[in-house]
Amino acid sequence: MSTEQQTGHDDGPARRSRPRGAAFLLSQVGAQAATRFAERISGLGVLPSDVGLLRMIASRPGRSQQSLAEELGVVPSRVVSLVDGLERKGLVERRRNPQDRRNYALHLTEDGALVMSKMRELATAHEDEICAALDDDQRAQLTGLLEAIAAQQGLTAGVHPGFRKAPW
Repeated sequence: MSTEQQTGHDDGPARRSRPRGAAFLLSQVGAQAATRFAERISGLGVLPSDVGLLRMIASRPGRSQQSLAEELGVVPSRVVSLVDGLERKGLVERRRNPQDRRNYALHLTEDGALVMSKMRELATAHEDEICAALDDDQRAQLTGLLEAIAAQQGLTAGVHPGFRKAPW
């Protein structure tokens, strides 16, 4: 007697792959999106964490490492290490802050700005690929729903929570 005959339901592959709750699907799609994004940008010589920091520096040129640490919710020494990596790659430069010589102002280099430009193109293609099953209205609705969940969870807009957990 088969399992289906004994229990009255099918325990085949479709049944075993049923975890379809919203949290599971968010995790599943998020993992796929993160993996694909990392693959997409690897040709630029950067990691997803690099892109996040470059975007934050590009949005506020001259910002301090301290302000980055505060926005990311991490200890300043983590930001120093991350900025060191971006500086070694020639994407960011530290300049003495003219208002406070004890602090550095962070700026994208020419190469950093070029990487950001290429990354924006890749990010648009990535978003289009991930959301290809949705029409414009569905995509806007999904974005709104995810923003509501992120806000309810206390996530900082535009800051990936992975920065707080990554072992830099």
